Amino acid sequence: TSTILYKNNLRTEATHTASGQVILTDAPIDNNGKGEAFSPTDLVATALASCMITIIAIAAEKNNIDVSKTSANVKKIMGANPRTISDIVIEIKMSKDLAHKDRVRFEKAALACPVHKSLHPDMKKEITFTYI
Repeated sequence: TSTILYKNNLRTEATHTASGQVILTDAPIDNNGKGEAFSPTDLVATALASCMITIIAIAAEKNNIDVSKTSANVKKIMGANPRTISDIVIEIKMSKDLAHKDRVRFEKAALACPVHKSLHPDMKKEITFTYI
């Protein structure tokens, strides 16, 4: 899937094996880092929202529905003792023009995404869908 190289100063460089795309990570400011890039835990929270939107898009394509303006705001909250992601808060914004049946279909699909199913059940995940 990827290779990771430690670049010093609490920074890593992850390279996607198939495409060569690169993601930098930094330790967050509250954990001795500079916070100049996504932290690894930021990527976990971001991966959840990205996965949910991808699954929505797959369902939409099967039904010839345009969801190209779909977006998400993501907030990750860290806990202590042990230091873990305690909460992920995601607001997914979709078109107000979607039919009720499609909204229900997309919300159900999003909540069944592989990342959501892979995260520990103790991690609080507050997911809201807003139609604008």
